[in-house]
Amino acid sequence: MSERQSRPGPGGRTKSGKPRPGTGGHGKRRLEGKGPTPPAHLRPGHPAQRRLAAARPSLSDENGKRAGEPGGAGTKRSSSKPRGGGSAEVVAGRNAVLESLRASVPATALHIGPRLDSDERIGEAVMLATGAGIPVVEAGRAELDRLSGGAVHQGLVLRVRPYAYAHPADLVARAAAVGQPPLIVALDGVTDPRNLGAVARSVAAFGGHGVLVPARRSAGVTAGAWKASAGALARVPVAQASNLASALAGYADAGLFAVGLTVDGTSPVSDMDLADGPLVLVVGSEGRGLSRLIAQRCDVLARIPMPGTAESLNAGVAAGIALYEVARRRAAAGM
Repeated sequence: MSERQSRPGPGGRTKSGKPRPGTGGHGKRRLEGKGPTPPAHLRPGHPAQRRLAAARPSLSDENGKRAGEPGGAGTKRSSSKPRGGGSAEVVAGRNAVLESLRASVPATALHIGPRLDSDERIGEAVMLATGAGIPVVEAGRAELDRLSGGAVHQGLVLRVRPYAYAHPADLVARAAAVGQPPLIVALDGVTDPRNLGAVARSVAAFGGHGVLVPARRSAGVTAGAWKASAGALARVPVAQASNLASALAGYADAGLFAVGLTVDGTSPVSDMDLADGPLVLVVGSEGRGLSRLIAQRCDVLARIPMPGTAESLNAGVAAGIALYEVARRRAAAGM
């Protein structure tokens, strides 16, 4: 065979019919490719990526750890941010979404999947969202999977509006605007959003002016907190402090007294002589109570007498009892 006959021709084959020899990827028309394959946890839809998404914080557990809602619901929440703009949150699952809409949780959109089975919860969710002016958007399964971070969404995903936290000084200004001595509840180490919601509900019921929480290692205003507050968070501001001890020191400089609730307090809450003055009630977690540094910042340590066998009360119940006593003494003083 001559050199002319063996020369490669068009179509990837030589004139003799044999396959054209390759260039090893170094020819003029070499393929560029898509680059190196990304790690498994960065590939959408890969099991490793779903496991990583499932490990992200959400609204149901303490400190925002992932948990299922009744009926197979799941949630997702991004990490907390400082005051001025809370973190975006997503509630997924038919029961969780419906409960959030019933509690008037502020939301930006309700995403609903196509071709869902007949379920009265879906119809009610759409009706509540429409009535509240929340856009209802039809989304495919892939989009719902992405929004929910791999949680079981059952065709419903609710995007919750980020919460805008107040500054600690705003709570004092709020009391001054209505001519009342400030009454604020500060939470130390309370990580369950439902407790935060319950405290806000008690603050609204007994004439308080707001709730103060640390920016770290503390419950934030999530859909779970909104539901537990029964709408009280729409009326009671929550302030966020980068350092709770410093914020209490700032309140002390402004003339507020701090009363810490603890099981070994020196006097019962019913005997608080400071109740009719500017006051901060400091409530610790159910397990460890007040931290040492925060307890040292308090002017008085008070206790809630418990003749029963319970060793401690959760933050929501303890705050409610103390706020009732403050409201009772203020009413007796004609305030």
